Amino acid sequence: MTENNTILILDENQQRAYGLSASLSFINETNCLVNDENYLNFVKVPESVTAFILGASSFIDHEALIRAHPAVPFLLIGDTLKPLLSLANVVGLINEPFNYALTTQLIHDCQEYQRLIPGKRRHDDEKQRFDGLVGETPVVQEVRFLISQVAKTEANVLILGESGTGKEVVARNVHLLSPRSNGPFVPVNCGAIPGELLESELFGHEKGAFTGAISTRKGRFELAQGGTLFLDEIGDMPLQMQVKLLRVLQERSYERVGGAKAIKADVRIIAATHRNLEQMIEEARFREDLYYRLNVFPIDNPSLRDRKADIPLLLKEVMKRNVNQGGASTKFTERALASLQEHDWPGNVRELANLVERMAIMFPEKVVDAADLPKKYQHVDLDAYIPEYPEEILERQALNDIFSAGFDDFSEEEPSNQFNQAEHTFGLLPDEGIDLKDFLAELEISLISQALDRYDYVVARAAEVLGVRRTTLVEKMKKYNLNRD
Repeated sequence: MTENNTILILDENQQRAYGLSASLSFINETNCLVNDENYLNFVKVPESVTAFILGASSFIDHEALIRAHPAVPFLLIGDTLKPLLSLANVVGLINEPFNYALTTQLIHDCQEYQRLIPGKRRHDDEKQRFDGLVGETPVVQEVRFLISQVAKTEANVLILGESGTGKEVVARNVHLLSPRSNGPFVPVNCGAIPGELLESELFGHEKGAFTGAISTRKGRFELAQGGTLFLDEIGDMPLQMQVKLLRVLQERSYERVGGAKAIKADVRIIAATHRNLEQMIEEARFREDLYYRLNVFPIDNPSLRDRKADIPLLLKEVMKRNVNQGGASTKFTERALASLQEHDWPGNVRELANLVERMAIMFPEKVVDAADLPKKYQHVDLDAYIPEYPEEILERQALNDIFSAGFDDFSEEEPSNQFNQAEHTFGLLPDEGIDLKDFLAELEISLISQALDRYDYVVARAAEVLGVRRTTLVEKMKKYNLNRD
């Protein structure tokens, strides 16, 4: 019926319609005239058309046609249709004589109407193979859009962003969605290789080219042949190497160190840096001509603090990778997520990944609350759960502590009549036997009294030294009538 990206024109005023069609053809916009007779063949206007320009017609109901195609942007011709401008998918009005500036602006707005249709970009993303690029915030969606636009070209890409934002993930996705996806993806960290070795690392060397070159070695350019070469931290590249890289980008060929044979550089270059290259140019630390060679298509990778709403999705992705690498899994409560979303994340996604690995080690297969996070990640009011245990458990634990510690830890105060340290070795049952209930009660009274006397009846301090809750100690003081009076 019609091709994609076509502008449809329906107008009974044939002179006006032909004039508009000629104007659009002059600016290289594909268009198609639709008259009332053949309009019956248009059962449904395809959503892929750039715009539908609607003029006078006694054959159709203008408003019904517009409402029937909410995903199609419409332009109107003539003041008689002006009332229809209130409809959402009517982008604007064209009047004679046709103005080049206004017409091109309206066509641009129609393209934006289609591009920004809610849900369309996400649907397009799902059709493409984005790997590891997790997030639903507008800044991440914008990065996906930029990747999808530049991937199908051969343009050099410069990825900008702070350390830890995942610039290599962006580079890999540009490669995966490009026609070179079947070729190799070769990353090089320019800041991790000494300047004197970087030339050999990038271009390779011939046998005997320098001391230690015992054999011919391929460089990263040669290894990336037919694919993508990712130059990470390009801002750390020495000036002398910048000159050589610029020459390769200009001539699309290079020579191995110590060699004379030109090798074709059939690679796509993607560079990345966390540095301000424009400032480095002003300080004569980065070549301006190389900057413009690399900065054909810049992509700003957002920091984690600019996309905090993506943290729950990032946690799931990082946790999945941790499990795949043999680590444990863990979960986070809503309070923990809220606390993490308040953090500034100076280390970005790399810092988040480190935290997830640490929590999985500390709380394997468990649930992490805000109070379990390291102190610097606790940004919400904490009301940590403190369990209260039945008296039987507390008393049993107290006895276990007493027997494991030994009697020598207690005060030298005189013991009760029933328990005489001189007669009975602690922990051994005397021959004549004892009344266990009274024995434990007397022991408990003695220890509580000692603790209260030691801290002048400050109940909180006494409870702390006895290892019980303050409310528990108060109840025992009532039970044994151990008030100061």
